[in-house]
Amino acid sequence: MHHTHNMKVYGDIKLYAGTGSPELAGKISKYLDSPLREREVIEFPNENIFIKLNSSVRGQDVYVIQSTASPVHRNLMELLIMIQTLRLDSAARITAVVPYLCYGRSDKKDQPRVPITARLVADMIEVAGADRYMTLDPHAGQVQGFFSIPGDVLTASSLLTEHINTNIRPHLKDPVVVAVDLGFAKKGRNYAADLDTPIAFIEKRRTGNDANAEALTLIGDVKDRDVIIVDDEVDTGGSIGQAVNLVKKNGARDVYLSFIHPILSNEGAELLASLPIKQIITTDTVPIPAEKMKILEGKIIILTVAELIGEVIRRAHEGRSVGEMFNE
Repeated sequence: MHHTHNMKVYGDIKLYAGTGSPELAGKISKYLDSPLREREVIEFPNENIFIKLNSSVRGQDVYVIQSTASPVHRNLMELLIMIQTLRLDSAARITAVVPYLCYGRSDKKDQPRVPITARLVADMIEVAGADRYMTLDPHAGQVQGFFSIPGDVLTASSLLTEHINTNIRPHLKDPVVVAVDLGFAKKGRNYAADLDTPIAFIEKRRTGNDANAEALTLIGDVKDRDVIIVDDEVDTGGSIGQAVNLVKKNGARDVYLSFIHPILSNEGAELLASLPIKQIITTDTVPIPAEKMKILEGKIIILTVAELIGEVIRRAHEGRSVGEMFNE
């Protein structure tokens, strides 16, 4: 057998998807020109989940696409059970492709008697039988250290900055990027560099364990400037709502929101729709239900991460560098 440059070490690409992000899985499948393989996912009356593959994956290179937003525990268990099913059918290599990884915020013991659930989730994915993982924009970088298996930790920020640079930047007056809290300061700085703008920060102190924090101070200047508020995920919209009100109070002109994961729990969509903002730019790592999309109609642009993930799957399968995609 002749060794070619991109000799495939494993069999063909086999794509499987849970029920957590069907549209995104479909787009990734289309990009790779590789069908989503048929499987049965059944929930019994006792809430136990049962999965059966409709064809063999023996010796194949398998990718399981599953986002783990709401319903979180259903989606996580589906992912774990599907990985184990593939492992027991002798797949050559299994990669968990998790566009949005749940429990990413439970990443350290910042008070006594609390868990580090992100580490537990990483262990579970590994024990289920994954050989590798892929995820996008985890809340904390150290999540990579919770996995012992190799992974590709990607960021969709360049999708957002390219869109803003092409479609929005030309119309902005003295734009400034605002990081929604100091935890996002480093990543915010990368956004500001890519958009060639100055940066400002919101300093925010949490007072309790509930989702409500109080935003305190704005560090930097937004007066008479158009503002792009950046964050990794928006959950209930509380923090970003405070951020919008704070920059407006400090004399900001038009406000744009840019974030990767649109979790939009509870009344998150309603809250965002009620804010004095021009536009929201986000991605499809998490599906937004139709009724929430209706609320945000005309205010939201969703960029797909399908090509980014698809290209990384292709390179992983062919044994080629992923870093080259990002000039690294």
